[in-house]
Amino acid sequence: MRLRNVPGSREYIDTCKYAINDPESYKGKWRELFTKSPDSKLYIEIGTGKGRFIHDLAAANPDISFVGIEKFSSVLVRALEKADVIMPENLYFIRFDAENINEIFAEHEVDRIYLNFSDPWPKDRHAKRRLTSSQFLARYNNLLAKDGRIIFKTDNRALFDFSVEEAINSKWNIIDKTYDLHASHLNEGNIMTEYEERFSSQGVPICEMIIER
Repeated sequence: MRLRNVPGSREYIDTCKYAINDPESYKGKWRELFTKSPDSKLYIEIGTGKGRFIHDLAAANPDISFVGIEKFSSVLVRALEKADVIMPENLYFIRFDAENINEIFAEHEVDRIYLNFSDPWPKDRHAKRRLTSSQFLARYNNLLAKDGRIIFKTDNRALFDFSVEEAINSKWNIIDKTYDLHASHLNEGNIMTEYEERFSSQGVPICEMIIER
């Protein structure tokens, strides 16, 4: 998918109070940002897109701290525009490449990771770029709390099957999984993303996997 350039997006990100432009400086002390709940759990979403999911999740869980991570300025700016209107007290955003995620979060600092409708990188030679690859699972293993979990959703069955296999081969425990989220018990309390709403309205089943170590 080609991303449309949004003029001024980087400048907007640089000045928005909900964007953290020096995330490396917060490594090991992210909770200091959240003065209302400095001892709260810390949840992150990698590939936050336009931010609908994490905005809704943060609103539904005011006692949890959230950080949304997005690689592309032209997409992240939309999430920040929403933040400037909603003014959340428990949510910040970072423009960052998740390949280097261990540079910005300390060991066991994160309590939960959400991966929603990640880029499938369909070519075999790009498998290590998938956010559920063994390479990324190794990165998450370092930053997740000992009881931390990863929740992964996708409409792409091939990516989901790959992700299940990678989790098993990397010695993660699959707590639960479904090949049709909206017909499953896991749908209780589910918060939909933009992609999820679109695909499910077309009758495409949504897969979800919950894993921990």
